[in-house]
Amino acid sequence: MSKRDLLDFKGLTIKEIEALIDRALYFKKNKFTEHESHLLRGKSIGLFFEKPSTRTRVAFEAAIVRLGGHPIFLTPDNTQTNRGETIADTARVLSSYLHAIVIRTFEQTRVVEWAKSATIPVINGLSDLCHPCQILADFLTIFERRGHLRGLNLTYIGDDNNIAYSLKEGGAIVGMNVTIVSPKDSAPSQGNLLNIKKAATDADILYTDTWVSMGREHEEMRDNMLKAMFHDYQINQQIVDYAKPDCLVMHCLPAHRGEEITDAVMNGKNSVIFEQAANRLPMHQAILELALRGSSCDSPSSGLQ
Repeated sequence: MSKRDLLDFKGLTIKEIEALIDRALYFKKNKFTEHESHLLRGKSIGLFFEKPSTRTRVAFEAAIVRLGGHPIFLTPDNTQTNRGETIADTARVLSSYLHAIVIRTFEQTRVVEWAKSATIPVINGLSDLCHPCQILADFLTIFERRGHLRGLNLTYIGDDNNIAYSLKEGGAIVGMNVTIVSPKDSAPSQGNLLNIKKAATDADILYTDTWVSMGREHEEMRDNMLKAMFHDYQINQQIVDYAKPDCLVMHCLPAHRGEEITDAVMNGKNSVIFEQAANRLPMHQAILELALRGSSCDSPSSGLQ
């Protein structure tokens, strides 16, 4: 069987997404079964992170341990990549030691290069372009709450970033109507709406993310410019009131409370934000199992290639 990489949503089928959700629900329900703890017995999984992380790192490490495997955390500082060793050479060597690797990096081209050079499965734990593992966990959260994904209206308000990109990619596959609302100067995608009220009206899900991208927080001038640009693009109670009464409020975290989302909404009755975070663990278990053990789906070729 050829290796299976998860780089983005391209080619991923609705059947495979449903299978991942089903397995994640199983793992969530059966947290410490003997069978579960043997799935990755004897397997070592690398976590090569060029960016800081809380949820992705801890959820993947916990998922690997819970499945009986051994996580090995790597950064540029504790490998030779900071001394000029190429991705191709690093990937080829690590493929001799590991059974799979999770990459958290900058340009999507770096994830693609890892996948081309490695002979083991490569999982995109975040790039500047997309964040498929996050969105798969979000789909799990929505499915738990609504029982389906198709036909739901999701409105994303804020920076048109990697989360927005993956929501659009994944939403197109599962039949979810995804609307991106961003300031004109920050919205590179075609078809983004600027009318927040119109986009939020009758939404089933309201979603946001930080205004300042990871690794750019120290750029004070850019930070202040973005805060001014996004001032009106905040999920607050007024925006929630435009949506359906039982709408779900989502945020991939970390949140800058009082900027892209208010405390009242984040802690309010519509918020499922911390359910999202918790669901990273069972979804990561499902992703690891599929990458390492194969899929029971009829069509094995997908975004998990």
